[in-house]
Amino acid sequence: MTATISWGNRKSIINDAKKMMDFMEHSPYDFVQHVSEKELCQLQDRSIHRTFTGEDFREFILHLKKIYALHESMEELFLMRENEDNFYHSLERFRSSFLENSPHRSQKHVSSTYKNSSAKRLMMFLRWMVRRDRKGVDFGIWDRLSPKFLSVPLDVHTGNIARQLMILTRTQNDWKAVSEMDSVLRTFNSDDPALYDFALFGIGVSKDF
Repeated sequence: MTATISWGNRKSIINDAKKMMDFMEHSPYDFVQHVSEKELCQLQDRSIHRTFTGEDFREFILHLKKIYALHESMEELFLMRENEDNFYHSLERFRSSFLENSPHRSQKHVSSTYKNSSAKRLMMFLRWMVRRDRKGVDFGIWDRLSPKFLSVPLDVHTGNIARQLMILTRTQNDWKAVSEMDSVLRTFNSDDPALYDFALFGIGVSKDF
C-alpha cells in the first residue's frame, strides 16, 4: 500500500501511509483477511493520497483478500522463471494475478512493464521485501528471490543523476532505461545492483552533485 502511493511529497506519502495503517488498525494482514463490507463502505468518499482514492484503496484491499485466499505469501506471484534475469516478466505476471483483468479505475495504480513502464513503485516494493540491509530500510522478508535480479527504482532523481554520471543515456524514464542502467550497475556489483539507489536518489534530492 505504501509503495503504491509513493509519489510526490515524501512527508505527504508518510502521513497518508499512516492514514491507511490507522484505518487497518495497524494490522494490515489481519484486516485484509477479515474486513467487512461495512468497513469497506466507509472508504467510498475518503481521500487517501492524491489520485489514489478511498475507492481505489477499497479495491486494493479486495484484491489482496483474494490473493491471500489463494497464496500464503505474495512472494509467490513475483517468482521468476528459468532464463529470466530481471523482473520484467515477473512484474507483469503479478499485475495480471493481482488485477485479474479488473476494469476498475484502480488498475492505473499498478504499472505495466509490458507497456514500457519503469514500474518504480513495484520495484521499490521488491527492494524492501527482497534486499536486506543493516539500516532497517530494506527488510529482506522474502528469501525465494535474489537481490542480484533487482533494479534501481527509476524516478526523476535517480534518472537525472544517472545521466550526469553517464550511467544512462536514454532520455525517458521507462523500462528500456531500467535495462540500460542494469547493464552498467551490475558490472559494479552483480550481487546487489539496487544498492546504488541510495546514492543516486540521495544526490538527486540533495542537489549535491
